[in-house]
Amino acid sequence: MTRVAVIEDDIPTSNQLKEWILAARPGITVDQWFTRDDAEAAIAREDYAMVVLDIELGRERHAGVAIINAINKGARGTPVLVVSAMPATIYRSIMKALDAWDYLQKTTFEEADFIDTFLEILRASRDRDAEKPAAPAGDELSLDPLRQNTPLWRGKRVNLPLTAQRILLALYQRRGEVVSYDELFQVVKSGRNRDNIRKHISTIREAFRELDEDFDRIENIPMRGFRWSDPAPAGRGR
Repeated sequence: MTRVAVIEDDIPTSNQLKEWILAARPGITVDQWFTRDDAEAAIAREDYAMVVLDIELGRERHAGVAIINAINKGARGTPVLVVSAMPATIYRSIMKALDAWDYLQKTTFEEADFIDTFLEILRASRDRDAEKPAAPAGDELSLDPLRQNTPLWRGKRVNLPLTAQRILLALYQRRGEVVSYDELFQVVKSGRNRDNIRKHISTIREAFRELDEDFDRIENIPMRGFRWSDPAPAGRGR
């Protein structure tokens, strides 16, 4: 039986997340926890397929951080989806350090966004130990969206949510070719429009440029889509 934990001190929000999870997967068992102590005790006791948590619990501003650290000390590698009111742009580096699988900022997403993200993480979690890396590892980029601590750019982790990882994979698998908007629409679960794709591409570029300010591998092909371009071999002239 699949069991997930929702750790959220606001009861209406907790109930809403539980309802969305059960609407997406009626057979799932959802445990609700409202304090850090109860949550940590449950995580030590139960084998959860996923944990959905808020960072701020009651008066503890970073209780969720402590809970994620407790999860990371275990051997299960339980996926964590953070749902918090704190700005995602500010907490990107924190989430990177904590190995959270994805981050949704409250008031900026709808039910469909949450369900798509939840199901995507659930699928990736189930498949991660059964699948081989989905893309060949190169000297610079190593990408396997089914495992944590990836992708790696020149040996350093790139902090990307799962949808952005899937877009990056689509581009990298066909590096040197144009991947059209229509093809990228098949990668995302919601927001199938050009503006949304461009936002994901912007997120990918920003994440790479946090590690490499000269990163320029993703080309915008006007009216068509995007292309991953490897550097020209040394010594090749124009």
